[in-house]
Amino acid sequence: MQSSTSATKAPEPGSSAESLPTPCRIIGVLDDGADSLSNTALQHLRDADLVIGGTRTLALLESYLKADAHLCDLSGKLSALPDKIRAAQAKNRNVVVLATGDPLCHGIAAYLQARLCVESCEVLPNVSTFQIACARAGIAWQNLEITSVHSKDAGEWRADADRTHGLYPVLHTAQQHMQLAIFTSPANSPDRIARMLQIAGLADQFRMTIAQQLLQPDEKVVHDIAVSDAAKLRFADPNIVLLWRNGAVPSPVSFGLPDDSFQQRKPEKGLITKREVRAVSLARLQLRRDSVLWDIGAGSGSVGLEAARLCPDGYVYAIEKNIDDTANAEQNRRDMQIHNYRVQHAKAPEGLDAWPSPDAVFVGGSGGNLAALIELILARLCEGGWLVMNFVTLENLSAATDALKALGAEWDVTQLQSSRSKAILHMHRLDAQNPVWIVCAKRASS
Repeated sequence: MQSSTSATKAPEPGSSAESLPTPCRIIGVLDDGADSLSNTALQHLRDADLVIGGTRTLALLESYLKADAHLCDLSGKLSALPDKIRAAQAKNRNVVVLATGDPLCHGIAAYLQARLCVESCEVLPNVSTFQIACARAGIAWQNLEITSVHSKDAGEWRADADRTHGLYPVLHTAQQHMQLAIFTSPANSPDRIARMLQIAGLADQFRMTIAQQLLQPDEKVVHDIAVSDAAKLRFADPNIVLLWRNGAVPSPVSFGLPDDSFQQRKPEKGLITKREVRAVSLARLQLRRDSVLWDIGAGSGSVGLEAARLCPDGYVYAIEKNIDDTANAEQNRRDMQIHNYRVQHAKAPEGLDAWPSPDAVFVGGSGGNLAALIELILARLCEGGWLVMNFVTLENLSAATDALKALGAEWDVTQLQSSRSKAILHMHRLDAQNPVWIVCAKRASS
């Protein structure tokens, strides 16, 4: 009688099924150790020839390993792990990597998959520690934005820090979202995050809950405290921060602000790129959400600050030679609570070599050496990026176009002259603004 169950066909010699190594099992573990693991995960752990994990996690599960299993502490050795795993797989050894919680939520799994290939890894996830923190705090987590500073010591946040600082991802995320879950580290701790929010002027907009040593005997949750209070406390490691706003996420006007929105020096009509010229210049910069912009000759910061709002995932690096204008630009940044903008007091091109290559550049003032500055900008400008310059004198217009011709750049000039209505007795007349030449250029197509 024929069996109703089909036999599994053995793979042909040389087939992909035969050539694939035993997958590296990446297992999520919680701080209650083996109690957090399924029977399947525990069996993989008992069969493992090579077990990789952090010091604390290895200690939690050491009694479940076979006697001849080789243990590898991954602390500080992350870059060496892919080669170590490949070598073990080539010898048909069973490899287990122990991660915290869900290895695909700010964990090690994505790093290893990208370097070993997805097919050579098998992820056995656990509940994420941020989910446990939310459960303890009674907060539904589906709307949380998750970010992490679980990395090397970033140092304390400074008022002049930019997006290269290790705490910037938290500040950037907090600026745009209602609720956050933040994976911390011993150095990048909840109190350090709280002090950053204070320096950024955001402390009064948020509340914090800190869940410490989850699933351990000394577990403690500090509920719903002020950021200013958290800044003065120390919390047991490991911990998770839950951060939420007191009110709605601000939704300010991002384009076309009135000139008097900006603090500015006011000899005559004010040292500011007027709204009409600003609007055309920003349009010609062809900005994207994640663009990096250089703002050279920032003045009051009007162009760069509006650009920062148009590029919430990008960054604006500004430079201004006049100390009073630099102070005004910084004050405007603080008043508008814009954090993806930094202005420095210097004369271009000083310091530009330290900036990342730009997607767009705005020049509102050159301070001389215009030809050399244009050459430097076009050399650094990212592929397809635009240089936009504003001039009010014939001499600077001529110098700029001559430099662009000599460099073989693609360029065009727009003359813009606007008039604004102005009251005169019970009537209105038009008050002419100074004409401005807007020079736009990019590298010639190859």
